[in-house]
Amino acid sequence: MLLKEIYKPVEKELIQIEDLLRDSLERSRRKSILNINNYVLVSPGKRLRPALVALSSKAVSAVQVPGIEKQLVKIATSIELIHMASLIHDDVIDHANLRHNKPTINTKFGEDISIALGDYLYSIAFQLISRCGNLNILDCISSAAKEMCEGELVQVCERDNISLLKKRYLLIIKKKTATLFAASCEAGAIASGCPEEMRASLRRYGLNFGIAFQIIDDCMDLIGKDSELGKLAGADFNMGELTLPALNLLSCSRDKKKVMSLLGRQNRESFQEIRKRFIDSRAFLKTREDASSYLQRSKKCLAGLDESCFKQSLTFLADYMENRIIYDKS
Repeated sequence: MLLKEIYKPVEKELIQIEDLLRDSLERSRRKSILNINNYVLVSPGKRLRPALVALSSKAVSAVQVPGIEKQLVKIATSIELIHMASLIHDDVIDHANLRHNKPTINTKFGEDISIALGDYLYSIAFQLISRCGNLNILDCISSAAKEMCEGELVQVCERDNISLLKKRYLLIIKKKTATLFAASCEAGAIASGCPEEMRASLRRYGLNFGIAFQIIDDCMDLIGKDSELGKLAGADFNMGELTLPALNLLSCSRDKKKVMSLLGRQNRESFQEIRKRFIDSRAFLKTREDASSYLQRSKKCLAGLDESCFKQSLTFLADYMENRIIYDKS
């Protein structure tokens, strides 16, 4: 199933989110800033997080809360801006040259502008959140932003650590990636005024979905093609970051010393060897199983919600994510 079909129940809200996103980035009177902002808008991502905000809110809305539509649009737009800002900063930290098959901000405009632009997007995001007038929503999203920064710091500190444990890896991706997915679902639920139990269930759905998302993303970084990824494969490998596919390869390998040696070299030949070993080993299936396990957990979190097209779309999103990791070895 295509994302467009999954998003259908909140199509109207996503159009409004896109409009507010564009409006927020086109308000500056400075042509230099507008030029950069327009470049940011050229290649939109999947908009998973805004969709989760809208779907989560609608899935638990027993009654229509006054003003909820405008609030949802602000929440979802702010979360997408935070996500965009984090990617821009990530590209600086990782020295990335491509994203969405086009030069990154740091490649086109330089690192100084990239850092300032990321900060600028964060400021717009929190201005939008403040206009929601809900301290619980502000606390939810600001806490997620803090966790994301901590996750990035831990990941950078753990570079070139061949002894990285799976537990440590999971901590990093929970903070860096999964917490914003969790906040997307929870903030939407808060806006709906639903009971605490439903809010907690949606947060758990988002957290497990986010963990699986990052595991799959890390797997695709190892086995995917540049054209499909929109960037050069092997970015994690090149930066000395051990992800779950590499950790599973180490645990499944009979020649751990050789694998550790390859992981430590960080050149193209070593990456290709690691890639081949991963695809041909039990580690590939193990990584798929790990991701699938978290996606199954995420779907179980929806059990207490009433049946609706919105709940169905949340389930379909988990299925869509699982299908990303199906790989034809031929």
